[in-house]
Amino acid sequence: MPSSLPHVRAGKLRALAVTSAKRSRAVPDLPTIAESGLPGYEQSAWHGLMAPAATPQEIVARLHADVARVLALSEVRERLASQGVEVVASTPAELAAFIQADIAKYAKLVRSAGIKID
Repeated sequence: MPSSLPHVRAGKLRALAVTSAKRSRAVPDLPTIAESGLPGYEQSAWHGLMAPAATPQEIVARLHADVARVLALSEVRERLASQGVEVVASTPAELAAFIQADIAKYAKLVRSAGIKID
């Protein structure tokens, strides 16, 4: 959404729907694809901060605390929200669970669609 929202707001692009499971706070009048006639559709981009698996837990905890502190700043949240980004400052364990669920979701999709690597 950050790359397309400025064009929508400038009238250069017409948005039809958002791909997330719920409507965006940045464009609350824009329906989701599921609401628009494709029930169950949901795809959203996400960003996470990763570290090598052998990174000591205290360093992971410090990185998490520092990033969460910055993401909690009102000016950061407002700037991201204006771009259509919804901040979720999850814990490292929550991000790991989210990634595993995403992998399972897309693995099922690949299997059901019969997608093969060329």
